[in-house]
Amino acid sequence: MSCKPTSNIITSKSEAQKRGIYRAPENRKLAAKTVSKPNTRNVASDNDTASNTAYSYSQPKRTETKKPARRRAIDDRNEEDYVVNADNASYMVKQLINVASENLGANYRAGGTTPDGFDCSGLMYSTFQKFDITLPRSSNDMAKIGRRLDNDEIRKGDLIFFRTNGRSVINHVGMVTEVSDDEIKFIHSSTQKGVIISSTKEAYYGRTFAQANRILE
Repeated sequence: MSCKPTSNIITSKSEAQKRGIYRAPENRKLAAKTVSKPNTRNVASDNDTASNTAYSYSQPKRTETKKPARRRAIDDRNEEDYVVNADNASYMVKQLINVASENLGANYRAGGTTPDGFDCSGLMYSTFQKFDITLPRSSNDMAKIGRRLDNDEIRKGDLIFFRTNGRSVINHVGMVTEVSDDEIKFIHSSTQKGVIISSTKEAYYGRTFAQANRILE
């Protein structure tokens, strides 16, 4: 699988902050909190060769004597969350973009799913995994799940797919971070630059764009 780009828009978290993709709240604690038994829900399993790498998210302490039903990450708001510019995007979409953006500047690594290095589908896989959503492990298989969108339906948080190898098979994926009338910006892991934000206005991506899918309605 190739994830080859030609240029980039944003290559670091500081640039993303300057351009309003996300900002960190004051006095954010860096210590990671984990839950002991994450619950993984499969979105699709066709040809899914995903690894069992576990990712955890923070959750507030409970004081109830009776164990309550576990809340989904979408409702787990706290002062340590990154804050994205307010718009009509859902809280889950904002958090997906934040989690992916935390890895801006990370290196490319074939088969990688950690901050030590990601390939394009590995970045998407690990981002959704933090919310207990397991995607297929390849970009081609990811393109087979969710709802395929018309171009005018694409919005933040959707997966965007490309055919960069000159063939009919989809081999590259990213996540949409911004949409305007004639441009889509997306975060992805490229073979040359690692995790960056690029644009469909770049000739390479405009030419190789294949489709966009919505995983979360």
